[in-house]
Amino acid sequence: MLLIKNGIIFTMSDKDYMPGSVLIDKGKIIEVDLRIDIDETACEVIDARDCWVLPGLIDAHSHIGITEEKKGFEGDDCNEMTNPITPNIRAIDGINPMDPAFHNAICSGITSVMVGPGSTNVVGGQFAFIKTNGRSIDDMIVLEPAAMKVAFGENPKMTYKENGVMPTTRMSIAAMLRQELFSAKQYQQEKLEAQKEGATFEQIFKKDSWLPVLEKKIPLKVHAHRADDILTAIRIAKEFDLNITLDHCTEGHLVKDEIKQSGFPAIIGPSLSTRTKIEVRSIDFKTVGILSKEGIKVAITTDHPVSRLQYLPICAGLAVKEGLDMREGLKAITINAAEICNVSDRVGSIEKGKDADIAIFDGNPMEVFTKTLYTIIDGKIVYNHKHSINASTTDLSN
Repeated sequence: MLLIKNGIIFTMSDKDYMPGSVLIDKGKIIEVDLRIDIDETACEVIDARDCWVLPGLIDAHSHIGITEEKKGFEGDDCNEMTNPITPNIRAIDGINPMDPAFHNAICSGITSVMVGPGSTNVVGGQFAFIKTNGRSIDDMIVLEPAAMKVAFGENPKMTYKENGVMPTTRMSIAAMLRQELFSAKQYQQEKLEAQKEGATFEQIFKKDSWLPVLEKKIPLKVHAHRADDILTAIRIAKEFDLNITLDHCTEGHLVKDEIKQSGFPAIIGPSLSTRTKIEVRSIDFKTVGILSKEGIKVAITTDHPVSRLQYLPICAGLAVKEGLDMREGLKAITINAAEICNVSDRVGSIEKGKDADIAIFDGNPMEVFTKTLYTIIDGKIVYNHKHSINASTTDLSN
């Protein structure tokens, strides 16, 4: 067992503890309270006096391990740029857990990430939600498939203009996505009818990939920066009765009323990057706060490696600086991200029964000078700022 005591515990749930304690056993949180009476000689103990204890941080949109650091083309498996429609591609087949960015994530208190293909294709493939600690991707998975990536705007246009094939306009992007969804719904209906009648049915792997989306088990993960692309995504989602997340959402503040009315959440970023394209010319940390104040559920992304993953809490801090509520800033990289990614039953808050993914900081993680002291994933201390753990008690107050 592992006991964290005397910490300033932000549970990201209904009740915080200042100070409080967390008891962990077999990878799960088994108790959270002001004080936990237990024989400390039977536990590993972390004295987190005056330190901030939070759920492990979450990046809700990332390409970590797919676009590897330091490896160029050989380590870049983010985009299959030979076919604009690739729903059957799975992130788990391209993520390399040996990417050094995973170590950076752990050292920053980031315990889980949503990872998948990039945005050059109209349909890019399936995302996976994974933990950041491990050597085998199969052992790191929390949810797979977790979303289906689709993209609007400049990226598909630029990629396939060079190839001389569709899509080269926003109209063709929308048309190709509609056609693919229409075909997938036909396939779904034919499969259901065959099952009812007990008839033989030839399964098509590429079409089967759409079934979790059509059944609303997973969302479309929509790459959309410009306001008109955001509204096109919402329009198509309503036409086909789908759930979506609005990823990047750079001009979301310009259509905040329409986003609020849609009920879809937004994953905003990367705001800590340059304006490299026309569609991101309005990029600003103010967008997060504007949408949050409208009651829209928001998370923050680095879009690693566009911005480096370890700057996730700093991005949240910059959003707070530009008007986002302080607690909403913490929620945007913890519980909101977990809820948007459909994994809040396991991660995102410090609550009994959830995975013991916890980060301990010497202050507010959204401030630049704050240090990560401990990162705990599935109840294991995977990062310790002192690089060694005393078998009984480590005092962080000195």
